[in-house]
Amino acid sequence: MFNRIFNKSKTSATLSVYWEHTKDCRPVVFLILFSMIVVSSLQFITPVFYKYLFDLLSLGEKTQMVAEKAVWIVFGLLVVNLVEWFGWRVSALGANYFQAKVIARLSNSCFACLHRHSSSFLNNTFVGSLVKKVKWFTGAFESVSDVLFWDIVPLVVGVLIASGVLFWKNFWLGLGLAVWLLVFLLVNLVFANYKIKYDLKRNEEETENSGLLADSITNNVNVKLFNGSKRELENFSDSSTRLAQARRKSWDIGSYFDAAQGLLAIFLEMGIIFFAIRLWQQGSVTIGDFVMIQSYLINIFNRIWGIGNVLRRTFQSLSDAEEMTEILETPFEIKDVPGAKDLAIIRGEIEYREVAFNYHRTRQILSDFNLKIISGEKIAFVGPSGAGKTTAIKLLLRMHNLTAGHIFIDGQDISQVTLESLWRNISLVPQDPILFHRSIRENIRYGRPEATDAEVEVASRKARCHEFITHLEKGYDSMVGERGIKLSGGERQRVAIARAILRGAPILVLDEATSSLDSRSEQMIQEALGELMKDKTVLVIAHRLSTIKNSDRIIAIDNGQIMEEGNHEDLLTRDESIYKKLWQFQVGGFVK
Repeated sequence: MFNRIFNKSKTSATLSVYWEHTKDCRPVVFLILFSMIVVSSLQFITPVFYKYLFDLLSLGEKTQMVAEKAVWIVFGLLVVNLVEWFGWRVSALGANYFQAKVIARLSNSCFACLHRHSSSFLNNTFVGSLVKKVKWFTGAFESVSDVLFWDIVPLVVGVLIASGVLFWKNFWLGLGLAVWLLVFLLVNLVFANYKIKYDLKRNEEETENSGLLADSITNNVNVKLFNGSKRELENFSDSSTRLAQARRKSWDIGSYFDAAQGLLAIFLEMGIIFFAIRLWQQGSVTIGDFVMIQSYLINIFNRIWGIGNVLRRTFQSLSDAEEMTEILETPFEIKDVPGAKDLAIIRGEIEYREVAFNYHRTRQILSDFNLKIISGEKIAFVGPSGAGKTTAIKLLLRMHNLTAGHIFIDGQDISQVTLESLWRNISLVPQDPILFHRSIRENIRYGRPEATDAEVEVASRKARCHEFITHLEKGYDSMVGERGIKLSGGERQRVAIARAILRGAPILVLDEATSSLDSRSEQMIQEALGELMKDKTVLVIAHRLSTIKNSDRIIAIDNGQIMEEGNHEDLLTRDESIYKKLWQFQVGGFVK
């Protein structure tokens, strides 16, 4: 049973992560626990004062001595309540500090972990489900710490004190309470073990449901233009129905147990009161004892009733957190090797040496790929879709690990240098640039956060985007919307080019960087790119061949291998040239 709860559901791993993040906050934890122990002890000492007060009043003597004793008992109650009040304030403020700080740390760790995972890992997961996993993971910590501070500690302290007092009054009263509590807690653990599989099923359905919602909203334009609203609603409705069924099953099981738990509480209370009456008949307990025993039972029932729900909520929260724990435990596909050094760019030479790459070990993309690019050379990759052009660039950027071979920059194996230094020396302008939902200024400055506003404007002018930016209502402070949706495709691409210009890395990668521009904009950008490419090693992926005919070298790739290379004029003179066929098709194929 415990193996299933604490291993199979990764609860122990989750708790280990939580504990690791409390390092310098542990003195605060101990202060909170100490305060709660004091508070809980005082809550169960208070009924003892009432016992003596009611015993005193039940004597029927209204003498000055009795009145003075009663006043001292009330004064003792006042002191106990004031100390209890102070303990609550200390524990509450301590918990506020502790939970806020640790939750922020957990959020940061999850954020950093997700960004360290490879692009392949993130591309295979819905963004909405990742956000949900982070929120549930941090929420589970708050739930677990709340249970520890406000439920577990008070219950344990209360049960120990109540059982001790009842044992002191009568052995059988104490034993009856202790046995009932043991049975109750064991039943709750068995039930939590039984219910957890239904909680995990509910989590799976919620993850799928969140993913469908995020995916559909992200593609809202396609949904509208391809008349997919009804289909999307049907898919989401089916998922929501499965989720509702999983939720109801989980909740129904909890309701059934609540009913059984209520019966157990009724039988215990009536049993102890019945036994106490027999003891009263024998003169073993007083009226004050009845008040004390009933106070204990009410207090324990309130806590024990809550603990059943609390245990189930806690295991449910931990099962919610399990999905993020799995991500935290998943090894990073792309990471720095031990002792990795920063990449030192001297000339900017790049060499692919016997490179091979397979997707999922079955689909071969590149094989025996050999290419040397000298410093300052401008080369272009051409070839049919799926030939391996983009893959060759992704391997240079270490978006994937090589299946075989090596890639060198200035003689340094990129697998042996730090990822941060590699990316710092390469600027990428992708075919479909995605911008942050931040200001245009922040997006351009992203590659060089320390750049001044003047430098941002210079880069924008070179990228031919300063003019359209200044015509926006807030200029450079205009927000671009999620993924840059408020800008046109051409505007987004020019902002991305400005970002690359500002970054000024010695190696430049252009992936169809002018594909979204009209002819006039393309001409301006080509001029800007000409300035940008000076004194840089440049790799270009292009389907629009007119944009690369002035490259130093054109590399034609097909089936993951280099089939031919040369400049524009040289390749057009070759018979059966792949580049020549592509050029002829683009120049006259559509007309014919």
